[in-house]
Amino acid sequence: MTEFWLSAGLLLLAALGFLLIPILRGRRQQQEEDRTALNVALYQERIDELAAQQAAGVLDEAQMAKGRDEAARELLADTEGADVARQGHLGKALPVLTAVLVPLMALGLYLHFGAADRVELTQEFAQAPKSMEEMTARLERVVQAQPDSAEAVYYLGRSYMAEQRPADAARTFERAVALAGRQPDLLGQWAQALYFAAGKQWNPQLQALTDEALKTDPNEVTSLGLRGIAAFEGERYQEAIDYWKRLLAQLPEGDASREALQGGINRAAERLGGSSGQAAQPVPVAARLKVRVELAAALKDKVRADDTVFIFARASNGPPMPLAAKRVTVAQLPIEVELSDADAMLPQMKLSDFAEVQLVARVSRAGQPTHGEWIGQGAPLPSATQATQHLTIDSPDP
Repeated sequence: MTEFWLSAGLLLLAALGFLLIPILRGRRQQQEEDRTALNVALYQERIDELAAQQAAGVLDEAQMAKGRDEAARELLADTEGADVARQGHLGKALPVLTAVLVPLMALGLYLHFGAADRVELTQEFAQAPKSMEEMTARLERVVQAQPDSAEAVYYLGRSYMAEQRPADAARTFERAVALAGRQPDLLGQWAQALYFAAGKQWNPQLQALTDEALKTDPNEVTSLGLRGIAAFEGERYQEAIDYWKRLLAQLPEGDASREALQGGINRAAERLGGSSGQAAQPVPVAARLKVRVELAAALKDKVRADDTVFIFARASNGPPMPLAAKRVTVAQLPIEVELSDADAMLPQMKLSDFAEVQLVARVSRAGQPTHGEWIGQGAPLPSATQATQHLTIDSPDP
């Protein structure tokens, strides 16, 4: 804040100068007025003397007129070049009082309505927080300073979740939804916070929020994960497997959470086998397609390293939605991935259910699997193909 107050002080000095300079000028003008008044008094005294001499018979009428003219010329000579008299007088007290009160009033109004708190926050965020609690406290101050910022409110909710404060997070995400609208990812975060705040008890509100999120975006990751957790806790293991497999398809290769998610799927499969009185069976995989994806050299300067790349297989003659998909980034290209029934988007629509499929790779800066900037498509091939396929992203996405 030192730079801010130094700048403010210089501006206040300039303002005081504008207000006090007229007072200093006024003193000189007052001196000129006093001199003019003295000259007029001397002129009047000279006229009175001439009149007395005329009355005594010393001066005749011609001499009297000549003396009056000489006195008038002397008066004009003395007052020549003097400034025009002021029409009004403010006095000294009012300008001085104004010079003091104006800066004080400006400072008070700035501190009340201005952005001093935002200046402090900007300087504070220039330094890394020392703890999660400090980060949360900063975000709380940001939200207080910018209550209409949906982004600030959202990050505060995430911070509350990281601190294991789901009740506070739920209220914060509800506020973010009110500010930014009912976006699928916000609904998912809100539902997740409510779920943990309620002690992992499923309720109609959670069902409604996740239904709304997945209806707008069937691949909304938080809702998919939450539905899987709720199904697992409710011993609906097949339902948990289905949700988690859909979530697994959205995670990029190398994501740290893929291993944990696959472990959850395996545990659900084991319990599913145990609950039916049968030996645990692995999740069946009836179709596997290996594909190597690379980016055309001509496009390397037209994409960013963090742009999302969707690699998927869709039916050659069937619904346009992907049957199985993987998500990576441009930075990971070239890459070789495997698409199988385990990557199915929907349990009832697997690779093995279709005899012929088409492989597609799409670059989407917005992270949308249905549209993007660049695309690579392969020719139709049997879903049981064993040989590794090669796919090059080289064309504008229509």
